[in-house]
Amino acid sequence: MSEHWRLIIDVALCENCGNCQLAAKDEYVGNDFPGYSAPHPLRGAETFRIERFVRGEGSQIDVAYVPRMCNHCADAPCIKAAPDVIRRREDGIVLIDPKRAHGRSDLVAACPYGAIGWNAELQLPQNWIFDAHLIDLGWKQPRCEQVCPTGAIASAKLDDEGFARVKREQGLEDWSPGLNTRPNVVYKNLHRAKSRAIFGSIVKEDQGVQDCAAGARVRLLRDGAALREQVSDDFGDFKFDGLEPGGGPYQMTVEHESGRAKVEIGELAASVALGIIQLR
Repeated sequence: MSEHWRLIIDVALCENCGNCQLAAKDEYVGNDFPGYSAPHPLRGAETFRIERFVRGEGSQIDVAYVPRMCNHCADAPCIKAAPDVIRRREDGIVLIDPKRAHGRSDLVAACPYGAIGWNAELQLPQNWIFDAHLIDLGWKQPRCEQVCPTGAIASAKLDDEGFARVKREQGLEDWSPGLNTRPNVVYKNLHRAKSRAIFGSIVKEDQGVQDCAAGARVRLLRDGAALREQVSDDFGDFKFDGLEPGGGPYQMTVEHESGRAKVEIGELAASVALGIIQLR
């Protein structure tokens, strides 16, 4: 079974340092790699970008950063749209022919992930090519992985069976599973960007002085049935994560030696920051 290049991105480890994005620009802007890629523009065609996702508000907030690029899909819609222009190599890397693609602005819309950029100056659709030109020179990893200081980006050359096993064991997800394009770029801890969360801080009062209520038992319920349970940390904070968008309505109960509290929470169109919850 053939081995193909895969990219695994851990959203929880990305700190938005921008090294991967800068490496892509350094490699492709103004540089011509015949047979692989024409020079990319300095601005406009963002073939490697970092997207920001914010959940909550104020002091109760969670920010996630997600590197996005060509997914090098095994069932790529762009190839179906232009099989004479775009090809998938034996190692799984998808390349847009820089000569045959001239003028094909229609191919930008062929990618459902928005990963094909338009080079207005050269009149070319372009993608991030997994540094195929470097791989063919013997490089063991693309530059984005090489420059990532937190290890958020990792590449691997795996057959389909091995890839499926790694996805299962590490809980990896496609960006948009419903598209059924069989992408070779997958994500770990994607809930940090896509799911909903409920944040809160529990406060007790002792002789008129408010203080953090550490060790409070916090339960999340729906229709009276307990779904999850947490214990507030030393600052009285808690977070229920990985909740489905639109899920709910929920009820939340808090129990502590200093008192109790109950909160009603509607459907989660967005993540909810409950603010301060006072024990009574």
